[in-house]
Amino acid sequence: MSNRAPLPPVRTVRRSPTWSELRAVAQFRKPRLNRVKRRLEHAHSVRELREVARRTTPRAVFDYVDGAAEEEITAARNVAAYRRVTFSPDALRSVAEPDPSVVLRGRRIALPLVFAPTGYTRMMHHHGEAAVAAVAQHVGVPYALSTVGTTSIEDVRAAAPDGDLWFQLFLTADPRVNEDLIVRAEAAGYSTILLTVDTTVSGMRLRDVVNGLTIPPTLTARTVLNMSRFPAWWFNKLTTGGMTFASLAEVVPGNPTPAEVASLMFDPGLDLDSLAWLRRRWRGDLVVKGVTTPASAREVMEHGANGVVVSNHGGRQLDRTAATLDVLPAIRAEVGPEATVLIDGGVLHGQDIVAARALGADAVMIGRAYLYGLMAGGRDGVLRAYELLAEEYQRSMQLLGVRRSEDLSGRHVAFTPQGAGDHPHVAV
Repeated sequence: MSNRAPLPPVRTVRRSPTWSELRAVAQFRKPRLNRVKRRLEHAHSVRELREVARRTTPRAVFDYVDGAAEEEITAARNVAAYRRVTFSPDALRSVAEPDPSVVLRGRRIALPLVFAPTGYTRMMHHHGEAAVAAVAQHVGVPYALSTVGTTSIEDVRAAAPDGDLWFQLFLTADPRVNEDLIVRAEAAGYSTILLTVDTTVSGMRLRDVVNGLTIPPTLTARTVLNMSRFPAWWFNKLTTGGMTFASLAEVVPGNPTPAEVASLMFDPGLDLDSLAWLRRRWRGDLVVKGVTTPASAREVMEHGANGVVVSNHGGRQLDRTAATLDVLPAIRAEVGPEATVLIDGGVLHGQDIVAARALGADAVMIGRAYLYGLMAGGRDGVLRAYELLAEEYQRSMQLLGVRRSEDLSGRHVAFTPQGAGDHPHVAV
């Protein structure tokens, strides 16, 4: 016990605040009457956009975006891999005037990011692919249109007349279909063909089977009941024209299931000779999407590809494959520093882009991330998703002591690939 005398009371002098002082601290905001914009403003991460999308979109549609193949192990691994990255910042480095841009295939883009191709995009929101392409042009990154997109090659170009557009190609067993798609992409000024090679047959996506998903969603007793929960979604679908595979209108009629589309569009005979033919036929950039081993990466480069996308289709095709981030460093080492190497799968935060860039990727491709934004708020939701990722990326880059994207390197990360046989289950 101390024998010291207790401290005297603190003397406080009070006065009435002036109006100018009250006005300076008042933070009352003008009420936002637009419900969609209000939802987007309150979403501070892609994960929060996902929650908005889940609440505003019919379950079958949300599950189509959110789900993956079989037991969804690969999809979970993709996400978990980014959480095994440890950053190592450089101290006392000026990060004033940061430059997050990079050069990709000879073109400078605002961020090491490409909007990936996604099928049936107008099913998620009636704004569809045209809105995504317009956002990509607005922010200065490429957008890849899917063969099974719901907006045509020509209409996407009209929506983004100055954008860097890529065309994701499924080489079918019908040479006439292939030639038609290539000719149209050439005529519309698409710079790059993105050949997807991991879809020779369709993966089993159990959520879609359970939900009875068709393209477009059909009116059944179940879906009519669902209308009461999502009236705005259904109203927009029923009043904005029929949803078709716009670039394949004569090939895929009716209301097929995703599996039926796959049987029509995917070619089990796809091989390296197919790639060699496409290289001879297409004069622009050619990138192969769906590579997960160094040996495959080397083969496609030897057959004329300009680069690869390290991709397991977001875990939506063959389940129990490695996370894409786990195999990225070995693939970069195999193809060398000059090849273009992109990566997709599990990218939901700007720090994921930092990690991928530091481990050897030129850029990432995002699909689910912007689709969550699209479902949450149409075109403005796509822009919100991009802005969140861009802010997270630049802030993290600066906190690492890195001023330019080009200066990110392996010294900034420590990473341990997942051991064989492990089955991480990380919620998206």
